[in-house]
Amino acid sequence: QVQLVESGGGLVQPGGSLRLSCAASGSIFSIDAMGWYRQAPGKQRELVATITSGGTTNYADSVKGRFTISGVNAKNEAYLQMNSLKAEDTAVYYCNAGTYYSNSYHPYPYWGQGTQVTVSS
Repeated sequence: QVQLVESGGGLVQPGGSLRLSCAASGSIFSIDAMGWYRQAPGKQRELVATITSGGTTNYADSVKGRFTISGVNAKNEAYLQMNSLKAEDTAVYYCNAGTYYSNSYHPYPYWGQGTQVTVSS
């Protein structure tokens, strides 16, 4: 089992920045990648960014150039720096642990509790 705890959400004005943090504990030896997802009201959960243990990152087109994912060995800590935030970035953001192969991120069924990000003036 892996436990994930997110922090860092909040209310920010359009154009502002937030930094989300995720701490993993438990059977972290099984993790070789981590990802951030988000879910807005009435929408499906979507993958925002991923990072592998080797440091390879990938982003959804909607956040490229604005968000940066980083991590400590991508095994027990992950961060999401969000700049130039827009109203459409408003969502609950979830940290996930997983694996990366065949050029794709594959999530394990380990999720944090989520942290609310609201972008509004």
